[in-house]
Amino acid sequence: MVWGKLRGWCRCVPPREPSPDPRLLSLGMQIRRLREDRGYTLEELAERSGLSFRGLIYIEHGQRSPSVLTLLDIAAGLDVEPGELVNHITREESGKPGSQ
Repeated sequence: MVWGKLRGWCRCVPPREPSPDPRLLSLGMQIRRLREDRGYTLEELAERSGLSFRGLIYIEHGQRSPSVLTLLDIAAGLDVEPGELVNHITREESGKPGSQ
């Protein structure tokens, strides 16, 4: 396949990354909102939750889908109930107003 060889050779066009799932973006924004409301930096949340700084960045930007255990660690680090991280997603999908 000629295109495949050319694509690997030509570095002027970076490979296109798929758009993150809107639910992951929403989850990441919620985590960031809660973190900032508490005045935590990413470094502080990483330390409090036992997660890596870089992993938290990926989650907040919707680029990584965290496991249930990771969500539990983040919730503990933020001192919130785990549902507070994800309940807003189901409200958004169903069109119900969220409580803010």
